[in-house]
Amino acid sequence: MKDQGRSKRKRTGGRLKPSRNKKRYQLGREPAATTVGEHRFQIIDSRGNNEKVRALSTDVAQVADGAEVTQADIEGVVDNPSNVNYARRNIITKGSIIDTSAGRARVTSRPGQDGQVNAVRIDEE
Repeated sequence: MKDQGRSKRKRTGGRLKPSRNKKRYQLGREPAATTVGEHRFQIIDSRGNNEKVRALSTDVAQVADGAEVTQADIEGVVDNPSNVNYARRNIITKGSIIDTSAGRARVTSRPGQDGQVNAVRIDEE
């Protein structure tokens, strides 16, 4: 989410003068909105001497079933509790339910931050 900074108005409606400009640690970016499709990644500078790898789109997930972890192909997004429209647009976020070749699974990683999709297999009712 982009950081909008503090309000230009006081609670009473009076105007607040900015005490300084924004600092780099207050930087905000657009969400990655990882979709199902061919591999596309983006490398972003982060705080310190670190980098983040953003998955813009991916079609592979590491699915854990108990102690066994297998690599499975993502077929689509079934449900996304963070946003109703994300399931229709096939956007993967943490907590979304995906349909894979290994069965249905819930995403436990943050693809927009980690660059990969880790998931836990769930029982279908």
